[in-house]
Amino acid sequence: EFKEAFSLFDKDGDGQITTKELGTVMRSLGQNPSESELQDMINEVDADNNGTIDFPEFLTMMARKMKDTDSEEEIREAFKVFDRDNNGFISAAELRHVMTSIGEKLT
Repeated sequence: EFKEAFSLFDKDGDGQITTKELGTVMRSLGQNPSESELQDMINEVDADNNGTIDFPEFLTMMARKMKDTDSEEEIREAFKVFDRDNNGFISAAELRHVMTSIGEKLT
């Protein structure tokens, strides 16, 4: 799974994620990081200081992101998106509405 994710970032398949490749993926996710922000993101996990992220460094980055779990408040806010009538439950109809609005096909 992580190897597939790495491949999405590593556009040219050379085993390294550059700031350019990282920027392309970030922009496709609706983010607009500056060049220095991209470099900072790479520097955070660039253990061998070569200016790019290889697969082991990518795994380190993913492990850190997964440890930064959402706060209870963020989870409650996400729940409210689904619970449209604010009754504390997510009905099948509410779930269907949200899923279809984000482009999921449901049967």
